[in-house]
Amino acid sequence: MLSVYVFFTFLDSSSKYLVVAGVSALIVAWARFAVHVVLVGIFLRGWREPARFRANNLPAHIMRGAFLFGSTICNVMALRTLQLAETTSIYFFAPMVITALAGPLLGEWAGWRRWLAILSGFVGVLIITRPGVGVFGIGHLFALGSMLSNCFYVIMTRRMSATETSESLILFSALAPAVLLLPMLPFSLSLPQDGWHWFILLMLGVFGAIGHWLLVQAYRLATTTALAPYPYSQMIWMIIAGWIIFNQFPDRWTLIGAAVIVASGLYIVHREHRLRVRNRAALDVEVEALAKKL
Repeated sequence: MLSVYVFFTFLDSSSKYLVVAGVSALIVAWARFAVHVVLVGIFLRGWREPARFRANNLPAHIMRGAFLFGSTICNVMALRTLQLAETTSIYFFAPMVITALAGPLLGEWAGWRRWLAILSGFVGVLIITRPGVGVFGIGHLFALGSMLSNCFYVIMTRRMSATETSESLILFSALAPAVLLLPMLPFSLSLPQDGWHWFILLMLGVFGAIGHWLLVQAYRLATTTALAPYPYSQMIWMIIAGWIIFNQFPDRWTLIGAAVIVASGLYIVHREHRLRVRNRAALDVEVEALAKKL
């Protein structure tokens, strides 16, 4: 899981490097998805068992892919002006938004403690963006759009995981945005200017594909609860990458806001773990009581 977020840091750092160098954000996003599709086909050997990639609900796959595209393109646009640590901090607010949306969309309602953590995380976002004091800009707006789009992507993944195969979810999450982007590519004239930039562009899909493959392996070896805190390790890699590659270090307000968001997110992880343990214990008691009656 630690390796997953190292590769995702490579992905974001490379994307920022390219857009700052003048490469079109649409080209960056499309290359990331297109190479991902090719690698998924090669490594999962789709030609041997194509049934594994069959979509039971194609419109849902397309919508889910559109949300991932929205998250990616907004993140790339945000990276034009924001530091890596800033976009990551705002992105970390996603688990709290997902917790809030899970009630009306999935029937998984949060209690008052988790709502308090959600509000605390929102305060952290306000500390980073500081609207009204001349700090909030278009980059922050794109970062918020990326985070919200990712929330709907995750919620759709939860709903579809019961009826769709893992292989179809991995494939269509990249295939749908790659196809949707094709009509826009002729209007994206800002291509890489040298071989180094072309190499980095191709590596975007490699970083994304390896990161997602490692993510799948991690969830095969450990529970969701056990792995939940590890995404926050990306903040460390993002700060290091921003400092080494772009000579940027987050200011104190970004660090304070990030600390508030991370603390709120970790509390939600802890609270949901406690609730799972309590529900499991209650279920075991009911089963034991029923067994005695029988």
